[in-house]
Amino acid sequence: MNTVTLIRGDGIGPEITEAAITVVEAAGANIKWEEVSAGENALEEYDTPVPRQAIDSLKRNGVGLKGPLTTPVGSGFRSVNVALRKELDLYANLRPAKTYPGIATPFEDVDLVVVRENTEDLYAGVEHMVGDDAAESIKIITRKASERICHFAFHYAQNDNRKKVTAVHKANIMKLTDGLFLETARRVAEEYPDIEFEDRIVDNMAMQLVLKPWQFDVMVMPNLYGDILSDLCAGLVGGLGIVPGANIGEATALFEPVHGSAPKYAGQNRANPAAMIMAAVLMLGYIGENEPARKIEAALAELIAEGKAVTPDLGGSAGTSEMAKALAELVS
Repeated sequence: MNTVTLIRGDGIGPEITEAAITVVEAAGANIKWEEVSAGENALEEYDTPVPRQAIDSLKRNGVGLKGPLTTPVGSGFRSVNVALRKELDLYANLRPAKTYPGIATPFEDVDLVVVRENTEDLYAGVEHMVGDDAAESIKIITRKASERICHFAFHYAQNDNRKKVTAVHKANIMKLTDGLFLETARRVAEEYPDIEFEDRIVDNMAMQLVLKPWQFDVMVMPNLYGDILSDLCAGLVGGLGIVPGANIGEATALFEPVHGSAPKYAGQNRANPAAMIMAAVLMLGYIGENEPARKIEAALAELIAEGKAVTPDLGGSAGTSEMAKALAELVS
C-alpha cells in the first residue's frame, strides 16, 4: 500500500480535494492518506505557510496530492508553491492538456504535454534595482538543469508511448542562455533515437499551437516559456478547470490542479473538481495504480460528454460533491 501525503489547500481546495478522495477511493486504489497542512490554513497554527511537518511528510512518502494554495499576504514567501518546489527540488513541471468531448474547444483531439524546467531561468527571481530608475533581472540557464529536464522529457515520451519531443527556445536572440539550453537538448536527443526531435523558437511556437496544435506532442522548455505556453495549451482544451499538473523531482512528486484557490467561491459547492481529479489520476499512474487511474479518466470523460452531472462551467447543474458522487458511482 502506498502512503500519499495529502494537502487539502485553501479556498476551494478542501472541496475539490474531498471530491478527488471520494473518486479515488471508489475506484479501489490501494493507498493511504497522510494529511498535513500548508498555505494560509497552516499560518496560524505553525507561523509559516510551509510547515516542516508538510515537507517531512512529502520527503518520507515521496508522493503527494495537493489542492490549490494561497500565499498569505506578508508571509515572506514569494509563492508557497515555489517554496515547496525549491525545498523538495521538484525540477520538472508536467502539464498535460487534452480535449474531452462535451467541452467546446477550437480543436478536437488535442493531446499535448508541456515539460517545464522548474528551478532557474528568469523565474529564479535574481533581480535588483540599478539606481532609482532601472530594474535588472538575471536569466540563469545551466547545463545541469537543462540536461535533467531534457532527459525527463524524453523518458516521459518513451514511457507514455509518445513519438516526438519539441524543444522551445529563443536561441536566435539569447544566444548564450537559450543557446545553451538548445545545444543541450540536441545532445540529449541523440541518446533517444526512437523519439523524433525538433526545436521551435518560442514566438513561432505560440503561433503554431493556436493554428495547428496537432503538430506537437511533448514540449520541453525553460521556466518562463513553460509558464506561458502551458496556459496557452490549457486554453486550447477548455481552460484551467480541466488541466492537472505535477511537480516532480528525483525523490518526490507533488500532484495538483493548475488553477488557483478562488477564495470567493469557497464553501459554495460549485467549484469544478475535474482538474483535481485528473491530478489524482496522474498521481495514481506515477505510483503504479494504473487500473484505478484508467477507470477514473474514462469515467470522467463519459461524465463530461454526457454533460448532466457536472458543474455549471462544464455545462451541467451539479455541485462539486454531486459531480464527485456521480463519478464515484461510475468507477465503483
